[in-house]
Amino acid sequence: MDHEAPAGSVTSTLGHLALGLTLLAFGLGTTKVVDGVTVADAVSIATYVGGIGLFVLGIVAFRDQDAFTGTAFAGLGAFWFTWASGADDKFSTNAAGLFLLLFGLLALSLAVGSAGYGPIRQGAYALLFVSLVLLAIADFATNDGLAKAGGWVAAVAGAVSWYGATAALANWPTALPRRAAGRGVTAAG
Repeated sequence: MDHEAPAGSVTSTLGHLALGLTLLAFGLGTTKVVDGVTVADAVSIATYVGGIGLFVLGIVAFRDQDAFTGTAFAGLGAFWFTWASGADDKFSTNAAGLFLLLFGLLALSLAVGSAGYGPIRQGAYALLFVSLVLLAIADFATNDGLAKAGGWVAAVAGAVSWYGATAALANWPTALPRRAAGRGVTAAG
């Protein structure tokens, strides 16, 4: 099986664990699948793990001249810290929707920009984009069903990010094996 080569930096692995844990807490809190647990319960994780932790890891990645990882973690750290800081304030649903939509654009940029980093990393960012867009639309339309769907997609994005980091630590496969194009096709060399 193929292994994703760029998955292994310590900064990247720790950052994707932090992103995964934050997304899982946020997503599961949004779905309210656990009795008595709401999205408000994710504020501490979002502040410290998702916000400060990811932002610091982004700065470390920039220092190591890893522009993509630095941009991803600093941007997502800013998102989580800002979201958690404003969680107790009363904003209009349209303002909250706009906030989610704008950071959804960041997630879209990360999904497109991570094409060379493998399907797990790209998938996590793409799922984050879908989640934020669903949550933004849910805020604009005041639709609890869409909010729960967005929460589930966020939880799946968190699980994908967590798996990618765990796979890097455990040296598990992160890419599907490739098969030949068809009968009678051979590889040269």
